This record gives sequence, C-alpha cells and structure tokens, in this order.
Amino acid sequence: MTDELATSADDAYMKSTFYEQLVEHVFISEVLQESWYYYGKTVEVLRSEVDASGYDVVFECNGVLRHVQLKTSRHDSKTARQKVNRALESKPSGCVVWIKRKEDFKQCRASLTYLFFGGESGMPLPSLEGFKVATHTKGNAEGVKKERAAIRVIPKAKFTPIATTRELVAVLFGLHQQANPSDIEQITTHECESEA
Repeated sequence: MTDELATSADDAYMKSTFYEQLVEHVFISEVLQESWYYYGKTVEVLRSEVDASGYDVVFECNGVLRHVQLKTSRHDSKTARQKVNRALESKPSGCVVWIKRKEDFKQCRASLTYLFFGGESGMPLPSLEGFKVATHTKGNAEGVKKERAAIRVIPKAKFTPIATTRELVAVLFGLHQQANPSDIEQITTHECESEA
C-alpha cells in the first residue's frame, strides 16, 4: 500500500503513460490478428526501450523488416502535423503509423484507423529533407526556441489515410492474397492440441 495518494499531476502522468501503452498494445494485437487470421502470416515484434532511433516498434513479416514510429490521436483530433525523427530514414523500410482511435465506452473497446507515411514494403522512408525543422516547445533563458536538427515536421496532408488494420498490414508487408481459412484453422487446431 502506498504511503500517500499520488498528486493529480503524477496521477495524470501515470494514466497518460498507461493509456499510451494500452493503445500500442491494441495496435500490435490488431496487426498480429490480421496478419495471421486473414493472410496466414506470422509477425515478429520487437519493441524499442527508447525512441532515440526514431522508432517505437519493429515488425518482421513476409521478408519485410519495418521500423515503425507510432503516433496517436483521437479520431476527431484537430492535430495537423507530426514530428518525425530523421533517424528513421536510415532504416531499411522505416515508416510512421499515425493511429486514429475511437473509444466505445459501452463496449469497452477502441477501434483504430490510420494515417501512413512511408514507402512501399521493402522501400525506405521518403526523404525528410524538404520538411520544416522542428523547434523545442520551451524557450531557452532568452526565450528562444532552438531548432531540433534531427526532427522534421510532417503535415497531415502528406499522410495516406488507411481505413482498416487489414489494409495497413497489406501496405506494411506487401501482402495481397487471403490465406485459405481452413488451412489456418487446421494449423491453429493442431497447435492448440499439442499444447494440451
């Protein structure tokens, strides 16, 4: 039992961190399910401990390695741009997935749609060279907001809307053909029986 209740600021921070993790886990779960149950493909998932290299999660599927920087906002958010780390350009198939979430509090679920910035599967991130350099949110002692040389500001108009996780998985990994559902069922049934 804790000694004191968390302050409201601490509480808000903890809930913010929890919520960010919740959305990320929902997203990863959706990607894994669509990849397996629709396309019959497994996905390896690696999560970054720090985002200094420009990505939050790495997926490998269908011979494609994707370093993904995740952004998230409510489906009706007025957010008009996202900040992207240039380190993502050095990855073999880096991309940005902007998760647009819609909460259904009656069903206790979140549904996701997406905005995508990146190349085709296996291709690098488009160059960030021509985009605006980001600045720090707070000014220095003189009130000057210094530039963040490694960060570029990408307007929403440069992102491609993607309506479903199934469509996103196709874009991420170059998948186009649905697997035979009976084959998936047989494999899944065999795995479940071998665990018993």
